[in-house]
Amino acid sequence: MFAALGAHPWAYPMLEVVHLLGVGLLFGNLTLLELRVFGLGKALPIEPLAKLSLGVVATGFLMAAASGLLMFGTQAGELLANRVFTAKMVLIMLAGCNAGWFHARRSLQRQDGMARVLMLLSTVLWLLVLTCGRWIGYV
Repeated sequence: MFAALGAHPWAYPMLEVVHLLGVGLLFGNLTLLELRVFGLGKALPIEPLAKLSLGVVATGFLMAAASGLLMFGTQAGELLANRVFTAKMVLIMLAGCNAGWFHARRSLQRQDGMARVLMLLSTVLWLLVLTCGRWIGYV
């Protein structure tokens, strides 16, 4: 199945489109919420914004993960040997741990210095994930 998927003239490129759309939804909405935690848009209530934003972030992540797994299946051996791909997966895991820590400590309600540090770390981690994603094909 994966060989046929990788060889199909439009299936793999469409997976890339879904992957990029998912990444855009994830990163764009996460950035919006991060800006609010940093104090921009204080007129917007944080709870409704977070509920909307995080729902779209989750949808984007699921789109990116599902399409990414399908793309991975078409060239698993090559990707597993690629250090940049490995770094990308580790960064995604770290971003997930950071998000878990952020929500476990109820940072949205606190909006304190640690919340801002965790948000900044989130931004850096996701930018590194994006960078690794682009570099995979060149390493």
